[in-house]
Amino acid sequence: MSSPTPGAAAPELLERRHDGVLWLTINREERRNAISPGVLAGLADALTRADADRSLRAVVLTGVGDKAFCAGADLQSGKSFKFDYAEPNQAIANLFRLARRLAVPLVARINGACMAGGMGLAAMCDLAVAAPHAKFGLPEVKIGLFPAQVLSVLNGLIGPRALSELCITGEPIDAQQALALGLVNRVCDDLDAGVQALLDRVLDKSPAAIRRGLYLMKRIGAMSFEESMAFTESQIGLFALTEDAAEGQAAFREKRAPRWSGR
Repeated sequence: MSSPTPGAAAPELLERRHDGVLWLTINREERRNAISPGVLAGLADALTRADADRSLRAVVLTGVGDKAFCAGADLQSGKSFKFDYAEPNQAIANLFRLARRLAVPLVARINGACMAGGMGLAAMCDLAVAAPHAKFGLPEVKIGLFPAQVLSVLNGLIGPRALSELCITGEPIDAQQALALGLVNRVCDDLDAGVQALLDRVLDKSPAAIRRGLYLMKRIGAMSFEESMAFTESQIGLFALTEDAAEGQAAFREKRAPRWSGR
């Protein structure tokens, strides 16, 4: 990534690519990595490009520093809940829609407070690793509001009783509680090592299987049982037609490591 021009404002979203992984870092530490229009636009642009880049194997989303992953809306701006009411779609809702269509694994590296809209960013990810000091919450009721779009990505991720308590009380939970609820996959004392260990378990697998698999998983969630069975019946044959499927089975028979083409 190129260095910013001297005197220019620092970008609100940092991008770094390494070994087939795109790292996206919210760069608003003075605002506890709160969401801004620039952050939303940057994330939407980056994820759109990532979905079209077949050489990318995963995307990691995190925040600068060790205090906050994302504190949600930037209340200090006084404009967080000012909308163009003639516009039926909002930027954060469109980001969640985009993440739901993404066929590249999206991993949340939760390095601190994960609140309100930040919970939405974490929930839109496929996998999540948290530091032990991370806190999670939906405190909107404390300022006279209620989580809205965030509910669409949290609903089904954790149980309805736990979600109701988070929304209605506005009180936070710690990382171990988040783990018990299934909000995160693991809590790691060494956050970077934990993220890398999870990535390592993804990067040695078939890119084609993961890409088609995410497509499958993200579409059956809203289907009835019979719709889901009919859809998956048609999809399994397509998995078997990929080059990766032929290579994976050959490697199994020949007792060697597969050489994935991603096709």
